[in-house]
Amino acid sequence: MSATTVTVETTVIRKVRGRLLPFLVMLYFAAFIDRVNVSFAALTMNRDLGLNAYAYGLGAGIFFLGYCLFEVPSNLILYRIGARRWIARIMITWSLIGAAMAFVQGPESFWSLRFLLGVAEAGFFPGIVYYLTRWAPATHRAQMIGTFMAAIPISTALGAPLSGAILHLDGVFGVAGWRWLFLCEAVPSLLLGVCTWMWLPDSPAEAKWLTAGEKEWLARVLEAEAACRDAKYRGPLFRTLTDPRILALSVCYFGADMGLYGVVLWVPQVLASAGVPESSVIYVVAIPYALAAIAMIFWSRHSDRTRERLWHIAGASLLGFAGLAATAYLTDSPRLAVLAVTVGAIGTLAILPIFWLLPAAILGGAAAAAGIALINTVGNVGGFAGPYIVGWVKATTGSFTYGLLVVAGGLLLSGIMVLLIGHDSRSELPISAAAVTGRGNSG
Repeated sequence: MSATTVTVETTVIRKVRGRLLPFLVMLYFAAFIDRVNVSFAALTMNRDLGLNAYAYGLGAGIFFLGYCLFEVPSNLILYRIGARRWIARIMITWSLIGAAMAFVQGPESFWSLRFLLGVAEAGFFPGIVYYLTRWAPATHRAQMIGTFMAAIPISTALGAPLSGAILHLDGVFGVAGWRWLFLCEAVPSLLLGVCTWMWLPDSPAEAKWLTAGEKEWLARVLEAEAACRDAKYRGPLFRTLTDPRILALSVCYFGADMGLYGVVLWVPQVLASAGVPESSVIYVVAIPYALAAIAMIFWSRHSDRTRERLWHIAGASLLGFAGLAATAYLTDSPRLAVLAVTVGAIGTLAILPIFWLLPAAILGGAAAAAGIALINTVGNVGGFAGPYIVGWVKATTGSFTYGLLVVAGGLLLSGIMVLLIGHDSRSELPISAAAVTGRGNSG
C-alpha cells in the first residue's frame, strides 16, 4: 500500500469518525434513554399505578414486540429514501410517544404506549448499523460500531443520575416525579430529530467535508468489499431472509438481547432488592455501565487489531453469563451484587459491536438492510422475553434468582451459537493495495 493511500485512509477515517460518530452517539443516547427510563420511573411509578412485577415486566418488554413488527419494513424504507429523512421521522415520532408516557393511568395505557413506542422506534438501530456500513471500510467497522454502541452503557450511566435529578421534581405543579421524567427526557429526542433532518448526509457523495479524491477513495474501497461479498453471495431478498446463516445469527442475537434487556430494565429493582438503598440505587446503577462503556470500546478495538471475531464474542458471552448468574445468587450483599452486575454488563455489552460485523461481511445493498433488520427483529424478541421472564418469575416466586439465571443462559447460548456459525475474517476484505493501488489521493 502506497504512502499516499495510507494518508488518504487515515484522513477519511478521521473525518468520518469526527463528523458522524459524535452525532450518531447522541442519537442513540437519546433513543436508549427513552427506551429504558421506564426502569428508573418504575421505582415510584409501579406503586402509583398499582403495577406488580408481572405487569411491569410485560410493559417493559412489550416495547420490543412493536419494534419487531415494523423492523424489516422500516429498514427497507430507509434504504429507499435515505437515512436523513427516515431517522429524523423515527426520532420525532418516538419523542412524542415517549412524552405521552407521562399521562399513563394504569396497566392498559402503560402497555399500549410502550408498544407504540416500539413501533415508532422500529428500524432505528439496524438503520444506523446499515448506514455505518456505507461509510466505514470493514477494517475500521468494529471500532466505529463499538463507539456508536457505547451509547448504551453511557446512556444508562449518565441517564441514571439525570433521571434521579428529574425524579426530585416530584410534586412540582402537582405532577409526580416519574411523569416529569418522561416529559423531560423526550425533549432531546425531538430536538435531535429536527437536527437530523437538517444535517445528516445520506451518503459520502453528499458529505461536503470530504474532498473529491477522498470520496473517490472511499467509494472504491466499499465497492471492492461489495464485489467480494457478491462473489460469495448472490440471490433474491427472500433468500436472504431464509438463509441458514442469517437465521442462526438471529438466534445468537436473541440470546444477547435477552441478557441485555432482561437486566437493564430491571437493574434498579434488582440492586434495591439486594440491599442498595432506594434513595441511592439510581446513582449506583451508573457504576457498572460506566465501566462497561470503557470495556466495550477497548474490546472492539482489540478485535479490529487482531482481526478475530468469534472468540471475542464467545469470551464476552461467557463473562456476561458468569456475571448475571452470580447476580442471581448475590441477593444479600449490595457490594457483591454491584460487582456481579458490573461483570455481567461488561460481558453483555462487549458482544454487541463485534457481533454486527458478521452479517455485514455476508450481505450488501438491500439484502444488508433487510438481513440486519431481520436479525435485530428476532433479537428483539429476546428483548421482550428477557424482561417478561424476569417479571413473571419475580411475581411467581418473589425472587429475581431464577429469572436472572434464564437470561444469563441466553448469553451462553449466544457464545455457543457464534462458534458453531463460524466466520472467516478474510471475508471482510481489508483495505489493500489491490483495491486502491495508485488511485487514491487527497485532492
